[in-house]
Amino acid sequence: MKLGCSFATSLETPEHIRIAEGLGYERALCYDSPALYPDVWMILNQAAERTDRIVLGPGVLIPSLRHPMVTASAITTLVHAAGSDRVLIGVGSGFTGRLAMGRPPVPWAQVQHYTEVVQALLRGEQVEWEGAIMQLIHPDVRFGPALPIAVAWGVAGEGPKGTRVAQDLGAELFRITVPEPDFPTQMMMLIGTVLDDGEDPGSARAIDAAGHGAGLFLHWAVEHGVIDELLGEAGHAWAAAYDHIPENVRHIALHDRHVVGVNDIDRPFVNGEVLTAAGLALSRDQWRDRFAELEKAGCDWVHFQPAGGDIPRELEAFAAAYHR
Repeated sequence: MKLGCSFATSLETPEHIRIAEGLGYERALCYDSPALYPDVWMILNQAAERTDRIVLGPGVLIPSLRHPMVTASAITTLVHAAGSDRVLIGVGSGFTGRLAMGRPPVPWAQVQHYTEVVQALLRGEQVEWEGAIMQLIHPDVRFGPALPIAVAWGVAGEGPKGTRVAQDLGAELFRITVPEPDFPTQMMMLIGTVLDDGEDPGSARAIDAAGHGAGLFLHWAVEHGVIDELLGEAGHAWAAAYDHIPENVRHIALHDRHVVGVNDIDRPFVNGEVLTAAGLALSRDQWRDRFAELEKAGCDWVHFQPAGGDIPRELEAFAAAYHR
């Protein structure tokens, strides 16, 4: 099982990816949520300029955010900067990237079709989109690398439909909940922090670094109507804290500091007990037990998403727990 990292994309992410490469992380993916974060492609290309080996890519793209020709052209630019063997393109139906703008996820059939169109463009083929024929026709290598271009692909799919799309595309499966039994290649994203020896899970540092994970569970439960399954009665009280916000703009408040930190509404509900119950604040030994469980379950990669005010510390502590 190999080690990668994922970032809630910030203007500091290129430097954090450089640090991650030095710590032994082999891949770095950047979230594509325009309402929350800067442009993913600009950040990835800056990261490519600062690194030599680490694999880079969006994790994950959402079809509705960009025309497939724009995405294909962006991929060629990243390939020019990093090389095709250092590019991994993740796609998905849209959690934060869609819901933070008040829109539901994209249907999985649309995700698959969009991905297949982008892949065909990268092969240099003519494809039909919205009733017209288009093709990547960069004049020569001054405008983009020669076609065809082959890069690795991943699909963020938590349910059977997304899993099937990953299988149909021959892509790696990205997961955040539980591994998919017997899937050929899959990655599990991990959120949380490595506690210092004797540190209280409710310390200010731990909540700063891992409290965003607790918020993620709430946001997911509310947006997908599964509060009872994930959070029970306490989840309903937490969700009710947003009731004073008009429904047509509630999604904006709900995604404030999403997977970055703890917003003011969530803060009274996030404590050491919650972090412990969710497995977000663990000792080095507990993280190593978690790695062993995931490897036994068939994971090929674990990706750590650091957060809080000291991301280099989070990257270093997690890598130390992983490699020890």
